Amino acid sequence: MFHFITSLFTPSGVLRMSKKQKQKPQANQDPTSPASSLGSVGIFTDVLSSINSFFTSDNPAQASNRKRIERVCRCFTITNDRLEQVMAALEKAMDEGLSKEHGDKANLKMLPSYVRAVPNGEEGGDFLALDLGGTHFRILLIKLSGREAEMTGKIYHVPENIMRGSGENLFAHIADCIAKFASEQGVPSGKKLPLGFTFSFPCRQQGLTSGRLISWTKGFSVSGCEGQDVCAMLKEACNRRNDLDIDFVALLNDTVGTLMACAFKENTCQIGVIIGNGTNACYMEQLDRAPKLQAELADDGLPDEIIINTEWGAFGDDGSLRFIYTKFDRQLDQGSISPGKQMSIHL
Repeated sequence: MFHFITSLFTPSGVLRMSKKQKQKPQANQDPTSPASSLGSVGIFTDVLSSINSFFTSDNPAQASNRKRIERVCRCFTITNDRLEQVMAALEKAMDEGLSKEHGDKANLKMLPSYVRAVPNGEEGGDFLALDLGGTHFRILLIKLSGREAEMTGKIYHVPENIMRGSGENLFAHIADCIAKFASEQGVPSGKKLPLGFTFSFPCRQQGLTSGRLISWTKGFSVSGCEGQDVCAMLKEACNRRNDLDIDFVALLNDTVGTLMACAFKENTCQIGVIIGNGTNACYMEQLDRAPKLQAELADDGLPDEIIINTEWGAFGDDGSLRFIYTKFDRQLDQGSISPGKQMSIHL
């Protein structure tokens, strides 16, 4: 998936690719060969060079295997024409997710982050950050001063029994790790610290500090959480302890956190992309292009733009990417914890 993800967004956040941008096969290169098709997306240059050398070799043993290799490789190539189809399908899915009529049922949820601006360089103070998005999570103590940030952090494991247990146990485990980390960093017991919670799962946010889990991904199957406010669940777990006093200031998706972290150093940043256990993207969108949000956010005195969390891991779940799936993609999907969902991340 990586080699077409990198081409999906222009700096403006609008998907476009003109016919003039299509690359032509190099001289003396077979335009139907796997190397030519892969070369049309302009990546893996060194690998392609090796493949081309192999294909043009005069060695009889290598030449006899050429057709077999071409047959296997052909299904993995994505030509510019197919890439344009993917881009058009993504743009259509994004528009549907932002629309008032189809937003709730759309594959791409296009969720509002309620973040309306990037850092301006005047931020300061001490903050805790929690980043949960896989089998490990990070806790950070961050000291901000203008464009400078001093960070100290630690990574904690999420055991298998917690990943498939109850929500109460998951958030109790996280609260316990926060308390241990704060103690190790010399934070006085009971001192109130603001915390930003990066939660890398699909959430329907209801404000900057509130969001209900839509569904688990990335191998998590924790009961009692879907449809619940995950920020409130973590707050309750912290409140059950007498050694934590946390002020929750923001609930963020990891893509939004990525965009904001980059914008902290360079405030022209407009897009955040994650490629890890899963993949996702966010971008700054104008409110007049998001009909489903206009009634709620128009004329509220804040900037007329908002960071949108696309949740593009679900892109293609409606079959719109069927034309690029191979039999290997389908086998991976059938062996996953949720067949038919988030299939594009298995590409």
